[in-house]
Amino acid sequence: MIARVFPARRYRDREHAGEVLAEALTDFRSDDDVLVLALPRGGVEVAAPVAERLDAPLDVCLVHKLGVPWEPELAVGAIAVDDSVVVNDDVVRATGTTEDDLTTAIDSARIELRRRDRLYRHGRPQPSVTGRRVVIVDDGVATGTTVTVAIRSLRSRGAERVVVAVPVGPADVGTMFPGADSVVCPYTPDRFSGVGSAYYDFRQLTDERVVDVLSRLPPE
Repeated sequence: MIARVFPARRYRDREHAGEVLAEALTDFRSDDDVLVLALPRGGVEVAAPVAERLDAPLDVCLVHKLGVPWEPELAVGAIAVDDSVVVNDDVVRATGTTEDDLTTAIDSARIELRRRDRLYRHGRPQPSVTGRRVVIVDDGVATGTTVTVAIRSLRSRGAERVVVAVPVGPADVGTMFPGADSVVCPYTPDRFSGVGSAYYDFRQLTDERVVDVLSRLPPE
């Protein structure tokens, strides 16, 4: 795995982050087998400038974190739309999460993934990734759980090469994803305090915004 990390300042917003990220991915421009997959919601605004610069199709990679039932924002794992699952055993032990708790979280996440699939993809089949180079884009990583499950899903579907591309992450981001072929991250602050701290504007994206961005850059 090759980690490519570049210095950068804070980002104005997700679109600006995508423009900076696109500059770091110019080696992939005009490569016919490249596919850009965004992790909704935040990754979609970042991925749009990347797909435009690379002249590559854009689609979504539907994954959802598995939250502790009594603290939904605390992720014990993640699940992809194809039912690939990653569980963080350390968080499970630290929180006392039970098998029943995990089942509840998985069932809830599946419902949300089906809803997003209908809304964002309108019943279209999943894009073919067999033999392709796939660039996974999110607005940043902290624990990397959702990206990890995305990588696992893409590998199981036959992706030839998987590149993780994120605007910001902790100092060890280059080693967080052993299942990826390379990691591109323009900004690794010395004191990483969360993805949102790398942005001046980090407002939550709505479903309507995601649909609007995807409509401007239709998939192949």
